[in-house]
Amino acid sequence: MAKRDYYEVLGVGRDADGSALKSAYRRLAMKYHPDRNPDDPEAEARFKEAKEAHDILSDSRKRAAYDQFGHAGVQAGNSADGGFSGAEAFSDIFGDVFGDIFGGGRRGARTDVYRGADLGYELDLSLEQAVRGDSVKIDIPTNVACERCGSSGAEPGTQPVDCRSCGGAGQVRVQQGFFTVQQTCPSCRGAGKTIDKPCRDCRGRGRVRQQRTLSVKIPAGVDNGDRIRLPGKGEAGRNGGPPGDLYVDVNVRDHPIFGREGRDLKCEVPISFATAVLGGSIEVPTLDGQIVLKVPPETQSGKILRLRGKGVRSVRASGVGDLYCRVQVETPVKLSADQKAKLEAFDAAVQQGGASHNPRATSWLDGVKRFFDRMGA
Repeated sequence: MAKRDYYEVLGVGRDADGSALKSAYRRLAMKYHPDRNPDDPEAEARFKEAKEAHDILSDSRKRAAYDQFGHAGVQAGNSADGGFSGAEAFSDIFGDVFGDIFGGGRRGARTDVYRGADLGYELDLSLEQAVRGDSVKIDIPTNVACERCGSSGAEPGTQPVDCRSCGGAGQVRVQQGFFTVQQTCPSCRGAGKTIDKPCRDCRGRGRVRQQRTLSVKIPAGVDNGDRIRLPGKGEAGRNGGPPGDLYVDVNVRDHPIFGREGRDLKCEVPISFATAVLGGSIEVPTLDGQIVLKVPPETQSGKILRLRGKGVRSVRASGVGDLYCRVQVETPVKLSADQKAKLEAFDAAVQQGGASHNPRATSWLDGVKRFFDRMGA
């Protein structure tokens, strides 16, 4: 693929001066730098293309050759004498362009500032806490900034010093034939600084392990799997970097009475045989207290009765859900002889009524009879 015109790459005219070239390069470098576009080959290629264009046009000798002969006029220079390599492109950007943005300093100087790690915590809540909201204290073991040294890693009264091997750049250059290879400094491991007298509390790390107690505000209506983010409550950053975040994952414990499905609650309510037949009123629990539930006559076991507005208010949606009560007709146990006799007399009277009193049983028996008739055919 043919190379694009260097002026076109930077988006400047052929009469652009050094200031305009640098401004255009800075804009493109900020946009396409690999640190801002990880795992993006296209962005990396655009970054290198802008670097190459800037290197040629900012050099008066190379620019004159390019203006007269195009890419052919500078091709030899790029491959050997005075050219740029990919390693230089990734390092020089900090000295050439970002230096005046982030505080200047000598060319190549750097300080590795790292954001702290994010932390996760699983929080068990009761259904009442999840529905109504709460404020809960949790203990988090984490790395925090060392107070003794102010996270510098150096004993109070001393300071980290520029690495003697790399001069504070954090990287060293090794000449390999015509090429210069840039590598992480083995002495400071890329930090650019070394500590002659480490802090006795953090042993030069700038952070110490500590148990922190945090107060977590639980919004009303959270449910299983919800996540609460606490910005800046994760691990402390390195070399003065910002702290990470804490993510609290909610787990709602099983409730002895209620189950939950989104905004709705459900429960099972036992009722007597007489109540199921004759109907009546029973008291059922809700999260707001007892409430009277009307049971219609001739209610069958397993029927679901709804209490509107007695569910929960979801954290994600407006409105309140309902409470669904599944009735279970309880079979009497440990009957006396007199009770059994009365029940038998009642059952005999019901049987005389036939299908009018037991429509489901009659229908089921008819179905069984038809099944056996087909089997015998």
